[in-house]
Amino acid sequence: MDAKNKRSVILLGHAQSGKTTLAEALVFRCGAISRKGTIAEGNTVSDYHWDEIERRSSINASFLYCDYQDSRIQIVDTPGFADFYGEVLASIHAVDNAILVIDANAGVEVGTEKSWALIEEMKLPRVIFVNKIDKEGVDQNKVVSEIRNTLSKKALVLNSATLEELMEPVAESDDVLLEKYLSEGKLSPEEISNGLRKAVSNALVFPIIFGSAVNDRGIDELLKAIKDYLSTPEQRTHFEIQEGEVVPSDNSPFSAFVFKSIFDPYVGQLSLVRVFSGKLTANTTFYNLTQKTTERFGNIYILQGKEQKTLERASSGDIVAIPKLKQTQTSDSLAEQEHPVMFKSLVFPEGMMSASVKPRSRQDEEKISQALTKLTAEDPTFKAKFDPETKEMIISGLGDLHLNIMIGRLKKRFNVEVDLGTPKVPYKETITKTAKVQGKYKRQSGGRGQYGDVWIEVRPLEHGKGFEFIDKIVGGAVPKNYIPSVEKGVKQAMSEGAIAGYPMVDIQVIFYDGSFHEVDSSDMAFQIAGAMALRKAALAAGPVLLEPIMEVEVFIPDEYLGQVSGDLNSRRGRPMGMDSKGKLQVVKAIVPLSEMFSYGNDLRSMTQGKGSYVMKFSHYEQVPAKIANPIIAAFQEQRKAEEE
Repeated sequence: MDAKNKRSVILLGHAQSGKTTLAEALVFRCGAISRKGTIAEGNTVSDYHWDEIERRSSINASFLYCDYQDSRIQIVDTPGFADFYGEVLASIHAVDNAILVIDANAGVEVGTEKSWALIEEMKLPRVIFVNKIDKEGVDQNKVVSEIRNTLSKKALVLNSATLEELMEPVAESDDVLLEKYLSEGKLSPEEISNGLRKAVSNALVFPIIFGSAVNDRGIDELLKAIKDYLSTPEQRTHFEIQEGEVVPSDNSPFSAFVFKSIFDPYVGQLSLVRVFSGKLTANTTFYNLTQKTTERFGNIYILQGKEQKTLERASSGDIVAIPKLKQTQTSDSLAEQEHPVMFKSLVFPEGMMSASVKPRSRQDEEKISQALTKLTAEDPTFKAKFDPETKEMIISGLGDLHLNIMIGRLKKRFNVEVDLGTPKVPYKETITKTAKVQGKYKRQSGGRGQYGDVWIEVRPLEHGKGFEFIDKIVGGAVPKNYIPSVEKGVKQAMSEGAIAGYPMVDIQVIFYDGSFHEVDSSDMAFQIAGAMALRKAALAAGPVLLEPIMEVEVFIPDEYLGQVSGDLNSRRGRPMGMDSKGKLQVVKAIVPLSEMFSYGNDLRSMTQGKGSYVMKFSHYEQVPAKIANPIIAAFQEQRKAEEE
């Protein structure tokens, strides 16, 4: 099919606004499916995963298509919950247009505003579909007013607009039409029609269509608007490109972007690809510019929910799936080697909710690691890593719902069960004073003994300096070949900590004297002596516990400012200023990590789901005594019990 007859749209909006039901209505109206499914019955085309059916809400982006008149429409249905924002972020890079779905009863919600901001950022043409208008108490005029006041003054109701009402906004979107309108006071019906088409496809005017996806109201009008007003692949002007140039045409050099990976239980890994220009034929090769490799592939599929239809070729504008690619990953750019086009990599939000994962059976450890690797490949907002400092496997996501979904998939798909816990804080230890000590290891038990004698001085270093070892041995008091052993022993003791079992940092160790035995001294003896010296010195040099401090930015509507600021203060947060971003206030603070593990849920509760935040590591600071003392006491008690 020619690119001029293709349309691609993403359905965005607040959770429960009816996106999945609308997707179902669109493909059913076009005859792409023979029976219209419902969320209640768990048989819609797009919500086909077991956890979506169970929860009756979208978790993954799903891909559908239908043919309307002479046009092929590809539809991406996305989840509305913030925990699955990564699905939205990846999928919006694959489409040319958006449909913003609004619940007529609820009006413009926080998810609506976030979706609008993302569409604006991507510069996509859009249609606003006001859903559920058959519900009792709906005030259409109020909804329109809210849309125009909150989202854009250039939102227009197409269902009821006359040509006279359309004349002014259409004229304002085109200099030639504006000049005629100002001079003659009117435009012809043909000029209005053509001008409206151009204004919508250039994202200068935004049609509002009222309807009910459940009862198929407004579906014909929406399909007509998609075909008549939204952009074809060839009309697209905005590309997220790092290198090269895209001419969106079937006859241009091939370029495409891998925006998502999904797991299919029958064919395995599927790489989802948006073709921006040129053609891609099945059973051939493409050049992966990101990985700098040529990859051979077999089939090309177009997706209808979980079903896959084989295509002989894909061309400009198509969203397709390619199975079993060995080297290609999400965010990779595909192109002709002679005409390189490098698209910008996707940047996903960092997971703010973390939990430790403990297998219920030791035999499952390897299985869990492999399963987590597959889950992180599918969802870049889900992370799993082993923390060597706390000896825990830590998973991170965008919220508690996100983590619960992933744990459910571990059990259902990979048949492993785990327990979740609060992650341990990666504390560190350091010293605050200078101390000089001797570490002497002497052992005699028949035959050759062990002897190592070490004198060291420890000094605190500036925060962030780590560790310095200085050799000041003179006169051969200790042979040179034993000095690396002393340093190794010092480092070993530092990794084990002195007061609470956490690694020691920011310490200078000066090895200035010692003695040895011609027969009994050895590398091991000096290693043990070095470790003994460091432990003794650390206890004499004012040891303290350090905790990680995070830079936090909280985005909230103005009315929650006092409550959120007070809550950050209660978490030992220190204010670092305020800013504004659009209609939101930005509260900046530095807060200890230990106080932030439940913050995502707490912020959601405080702000009725309207708040969000980002967080990154800043530095380490000394833990206040009232918090440090119980941590140290618990460790010392545990060590004592182990020794007994």
